[in-house]
Amino acid sequence: MTTHPLTDGMNRQQVAAITADAGPVLVLAGPGSGKTAVLTRRIAWLIREHHVPHHRIMAVTFTNKAAGEMRGRVEALLGEHLRGLQVSTFHSACARFLRREAESAGYRQDYVIYDSDDQAALVKTVVKNLGIDPKKYNPRAILSKISSAKNEMILPADFRSGDYFGEIVKQVYAAYQSALRESNAMDFDDLLLNMVLLLRANDHLRRAYQERFEYVLVDEFQDTNRVQYELVRLLASPQNNIFVVGDEDQAIYAFRGADYRNVLRFQESYGDAAVILLEQNYRSSQNILDVARAVINRNRHRTPKALHTELGRGAMVRVFEAYDERYEAESVLERIHRLRARHALSYKDFAVMYRTNAQSRAFERAFVDATVPYMLIGGVGFYKRREVKDILAYLRLIHNPDDRVSFERVINVPARGIGKKSLEAFLYWVARDQLTIGDALNRIFYDDPAPLSSAARKKFAAFAEMLTQWQDLAKRGDLLTMFDKITAQTRYYLHLDDISKLPEEAADRADNVRELRGLLQYALEDEQPLHEFLAEQSLVADVDSLDADNDAVTLMTLHAAKGLEFPVVFITGLEAGILPHFRSFEEIGGIEEERRLFYVGVTRAKEILHLSFAFRRALYSGTGGVSAPSEFVADLPPRLLDGPPTTLARLRSAQSLEAQTQWSDSPRPISRLERDLKAGTVSTGNSELRKKIIPFPGLAKRADDKTQFKVNMSVTHPQFGAGKVIGVDGAGGIVSVLFDEHGPKKILADAEGFNALDE
Repeated sequence: MTTHPLTDGMNRQQVAAITADAGPVLVLAGPGSGKTAVLTRRIAWLIREHHVPHHRIMAVTFTNKAAGEMRGRVEALLGEHLRGLQVSTFHSACARFLRREAESAGYRQDYVIYDSDDQAALVKTVVKNLGIDPKKYNPRAILSKISSAKNEMILPADFRSGDYFGEIVKQVYAAYQSALRESNAMDFDDLLLNMVLLLRANDHLRRAYQERFEYVLVDEFQDTNRVQYELVRLLASPQNNIFVVGDEDQAIYAFRGADYRNVLRFQESYGDAAVILLEQNYRSSQNILDVARAVINRNRHRTPKALHTELGRGAMVRVFEAYDERYEAESVLERIHRLRARHALSYKDFAVMYRTNAQSRAFERAFVDATVPYMLIGGVGFYKRREVKDILAYLRLIHNPDDRVSFERVINVPARGIGKKSLEAFLYWVARDQLTIGDALNRIFYDDPAPLSSAARKKFAAFAEMLTQWQDLAKRGDLLTMFDKITAQTRYYLHLDDISKLPEEAADRADNVRELRGLLQYALEDEQPLHEFLAEQSLVADVDSLDADNDAVTLMTLHAAKGLEFPVVFITGLEAGILPHFRSFEEIGGIEEERRLFYVGVTRAKEILHLSFAFRRALYSGTGGVSAPSEFVADLPPRLLDGPPTTLARLRSAQSLEAQTQWSDSPRPISRLERDLKAGTVSTGNSELRKKIIPFPGLAKRADDKTQFKVNMSVTHPQFGAGKVIGVDGAGGIVSVLFDEHGPKKILADAEGFNALDE
């Protein structure tokens, strides 16, 4: 049988996906199953075998890095540069479309994109203008609700409040959108929502885009939210040549609005869709895959996948318990040294993962003390740094002088003597006369009347003059001269000395500014105009900056690990209250999301996987209180694990304990032995063995199986304080409690001082 160059080396399921007929196709791709290869070869197949013009194909994914790699792979497969092939993120695609259709959407073409910090600043201003107390109603919490509404395609007029806080959100939402319009700005959510609204409202425009894109392909479909689902549906209609790749088991971004149920919705919306499972893994050993399956099989509402590999059984998964987080970090460091020597590995072959950013502290300290290079992913990223945001604000104000957030950020940075009262007077004048920021600056520049003191007027006029000069340079395309003028005329490098505690810090900040200048140099070489450069910088994600050539151990949260792989992975902090995180106990589907997060971490490992938990940890208790191993580790089959006998014994104890308590909606199936232990019997005729078995947990059976404690009941404990019951085992007399200050604990129902509070 002859093979096609585009399917050569692919397995049967991959070939079926690559060569699928036109129409809707759902590819459920397990981790490490070659989904990127399938997606890129599918695009190449459409171009080469179906003769689809490449500019009539649209492919979307979630990071700029993934989009760039996808485009590069397609071009390598076909051996040609494909100008016009639409491979980008959702936000980049919509930003480009809306730049073209700005007038139809009610914006000018020079609109700017507000990032999360800009949005927060604008909401704070709106809250202040509405007379709302920001201490009582957190602006970032309000912004989160607004973002969720936009993801659900709920406009301000349609927003429904269920309580008083909802009424506050409704007020702020309407005013926030008006403020964005006045600044000719959109936030990230607006890019998607405005495009959907535009396609819905304009039949001619919708048909034009539908005719333009004959095929639509979506990567990481489980991470789409409702507005993204609707955008894809609109663009793919009516031909419905839609090819989506996803895995509901790797859906870990619910906090961003992602909804893994879109995979189920797809099957409901497209009943005739071809469904293809990619189950062969090309990344991990079978032991690692078996651990992953044991983790994820507990989740409901998923398509079971029989993950398998031809890479062999591999090493057993190592589990170890540390005394506290310091010893955990030192143990990880020791194992890194040992594995490097034994297997000739580089530092970049190792990744240390954890649930929360706060857990990185112990590892950073240990690595610094041992002079081991490391790279922190998910810390303060380049585009979040103060000096970078300052210069970008200047550039955005040059591009759009009506950008209020950028104006307020830089009008007195570096300090130019414009005080708070002068700025308030300027902004009051702008609001009173219904001016834009640009209009007001122009009036001052041309010496028109303005209700400002002569001193304030002179300072605003000097700023307006500089801004006009910079805009002239931008119009001529002389971006580097413009950049140098900004830093020179504002004396920005001297300003860095003023805001830095040490000379080394000032030097680092200056390097960041020069790095930004270098990016502008690349934009100039690529003939990229200023507005495209600004849009690109706004859309860069932290993970896009991961340098594959940097020989350093990677420290990262499990959320940041998505899409990456390493020969050796350490997953740390596997304790109840950390993973699963204590907040997940109170969220619908929270435990299942946490299990998917653990699953994603496990499947990042190629050859060696280490799991660790600490006996004591100061992270949540504040006093280094005793912690319990995560229920997820207790789910793992002992035959797959290796570690010190004491650690494995503690896990077996945890497995018994977890079998007797209610940590999730779906109880873990118990073995015959566990069932016998619980009943105080044993299914064997060996009387000697029967005598050795003690009913768990070694306590006398209670005469009354019932307990006064109920799930969701408020309780108090003399040592741990107030908390809420999250599980009850009447037979064992054990109550699982989520304490306000000490996280989850298991308490004997008849413990002294442990009482229910009157509701």
